[in-house]
Amino acid sequence: MTDTDWIERAYQVFNGARPDHFTDFRHCDECAEHDQTLIGHDRDSIGLDQLGHPSWDPLCFCSAEGKRYYMPALIRLTLNSLYDEPYLDQFLFHLADFGNDNALLVLCNRQQRQFITGFLSYLIDQHSEQLDRINLADELLTVYQIWSGD
Repeated sequence: MTDTDWIERAYQVFNGARPDHFTDFRHCDECAEHDQTLIGHDRDSIGLDQLGHPSWDPLCFCSAEGKRYYMPALIRLTLNSLYDEPYLDQFLFHLADFGNDNALLVLCNRQQRQFITGFLSYLIDQHSEQLDRINLADELLTVYQIWSGD
C-alpha cells in the first residue's frame, strides 16, 4: 500500500459517527476552547494549525471516541508531515497514552487495532531512515508493542 492507500483505508476502518463533543467542555475554559477547536473541524479540514503544537494540543483533552473519529486525519497528518514538521511524535504520544490501559486502544475494535499495527509496520518498512533521522524508531516500536498486544 502507498501513503495515499493508508489514508483512504483509514476512512473505511474508522468510519464511526462524529461525537457531539470531544472534551469535557464544562470542566474549564481550556477544555471548552479545545472542544470548540475540534467541533470546528472535521476529519478533512483539521490540520497542523489545530493539532501541530504539542504544548497546546486539543487531543490531549479529547475523549477516546473523538480520537477514534479523527484517526483518518491523524494518519494523513503523520504521513504528510513526516519529512517536514513531523506530527509522528504527537501521533505516537496519543497512541501510547497509558500503555495497555489506553482508552483509545480499549475502544478500538480488532480491525481498527490491526489497522494501527499495520500502519506502524508500514512506517517502519517504508520510512525507517526518516524514523532514525528524527529519533522516533524506538518510540514507534514501543507503541507497536502496545497496540499489537506483545
